[in-house]
Amino acid sequence: MASQDKPEAAKDATPSNPRGIPYAPFVDKVEDYVSSRADVEPTLRRFQEMIAKYQFMEQNLQRRVVGLKDKLPDIKKTLDTVRFLKLRTDDSDPIPTTFELNDTLYAKAEVPPTDEVYLWLGANVMLAYPIDEAESLLESKLKAAQQSLSNCEEDLDFLREQITTMEVAVARVYNWDVVQKRKEKEEEEEKSKRGGKGAEGSSGS
Repeated sequence: MASQDKPEAAKDATPSNPRGIPYAPFVDKVEDYVSSRADVEPTLRRFQEMIAKYQFMEQNLQRRVVGLKDKLPDIKKTLDTVRFLKLRTDDSDPIPTTFELNDTLYAKAEVPPTDEVYLWLGANVMLAYPIDEAESLLESKLKAAQQSLSNCEEDLDFLREQITTMEVAVARVYNWDVVQKRKEKEEEEEKSKRGGKGAEGSSGS
């Protein structure tokens, strides 16, 4: 039984992009979604809810993109510093430098040749790493951040396409409703005309 259920489950699964964001339904024939005017409001409401969900995901991704773009230069700068320190030999002279204590306070120091660096891991945690390990860690972090940024930008383009698709769907359902209203009005006018002619005929006889 389980083996028979799997193909059906795969068939019914909602298509999505590589990060699991579902595709918006493309409304080619409105009649596939709306069978009568009574279905119009629920369908429009459902489509508007889908647009709102896509817009919510879009806003979250936009914030994430901003965070990644702020983070990437720091990772690159730290990696460049580690690579520079790695090139120094034991007989190299200390490097005079100025480092930040807080936003408005700096101190001077000399950095001797070293085979160890301290890296901030976040949440006020700093850890010592051998230079080779620090370089590998920063390279992997940089690669992961770049890939994440690429995925976010790809997802943003995907979301904009889905929002446009849903907005077109809303417009098609709304226009279908307008056409149905016009048809109903014309049918009512035609009936009233026929009713009027019937009444005139009976009164004349």
